[in-house]
Amino acid sequence: MRIALSIVLTLHGIISVLGFVKAFSLAPLPQLALPITKAMGLVWLASAALLIAGAVALGAQWSWCWVAALAGAALSQLAIVRSWSDARFGTLGNILALLVAFYAAFAWGPFGLRAEFARRSARALDAAGVRPVVTDADLAPLPALVQRYLRYVGVVGRPAPRAFRVRFNGRIRSDASAPWMPFSGEQLSVVRPATRLFFMQASRAGVPFDALHAYENNAARMRVKVLAIAPMVDASGVAFSRTETVTLFNDLCIMAPAALIDAGIQWRPVDERSVEATFTNGPHSVRATLVFDGTGALVNFFSDDRPALASDNETFVAQRWSTPVSEYRPQAGVRLASRGEARYRAQSGEFAYIEFGDLQITYE
Repeated sequence: MRIALSIVLTLHGIISVLGFVKAFSLAPLPQLALPITKAMGLVWLASAALLIAGAVALGAQWSWCWVAALAGAALSQLAIVRSWSDARFGTLGNILALLVAFYAAFAWGPFGLRAEFARRSARALDAAGVRPVVTDADLAPLPALVQRYLRYVGVVGRPAPRAFRVRFNGRIRSDASAPWMPFSGEQLSVVRPATRLFFMQASRAGVPFDALHAYENNAARMRVKVLAIAPMVDASGVAFSRTETVTLFNDLCIMAPAALIDAGIQWRPVDERSVEATFTNGPHSVRATLVFDGTGALVNFFSDDRPALASDNETFVAQRWSTPVSEYRPQAGVRLASRGEARYRAQSGEFAYIEFGDLQITYE
């Protein structure tokens, strides 16, 4: 959709160049009967430049794209009024340009969930605490499997992250029978105070959806908007915050393993390949099982404390949640998984509802 809107702005900008051509007699344009002064010709040229600049910025997802589109449409309409009988139909193009600018102001400008994600991320980083260098002594209280995992990823001797960023692409669906939707996303998580900010943009049949998950001050909220403007989902509350606490802990296990030395986790060995963890953050305590392979790598995480959100976006359906991961590679100075899924075990069987590819993780 973004590319289609960019093309619309570009075509409107190219058409606006005709007013400049007429004013400076650069080519015969018999369809433009009224004379155009050189001053107004420059207005036509400026509107064309702004519209095309807005198209390029929109294609590149730059935050100021809406300003250029709005200014270009305003100048274009000024020029059209001065040549109304010849150019009045260009008003339709300006109305479309204004709609594009309105959408872009929410999708990439200062008024949407993406901009809110950026503002909240900046505040969260300012509040992030300092984390020390991980030592062998820090690992000693942990179960042997967890110690082995932390040595496998290589956290000993390195500073534990106070925060981490994640960029990823993948696909998502609402249930096992729903069609997949491609998505891209970015995330900022702070270890202490526990914060998780997750922005995602998906699309279905060409229609974009923006989503923002925010876990701050022990409370979580998820909002989804169609075309970056119209509210579609707004979920929050104690039960939702508890489920998102599982997600928060899962991220620490996979993306910031050094955080597992934290005293807020109680461990219980299960067998030779798995351990159970009880993670507490504020009023929320959740339980999960971590599964490791023979090399020491974490290969799965599952919990019964993250039920599925029902279609009414208010109630929950008890289902086991799991996140198998794979393809460990060097990232952020350690070795981390770069591919994974999020799965639910429904009565009809287990299914993946999110598939992540090429997780790109950096530490702050």
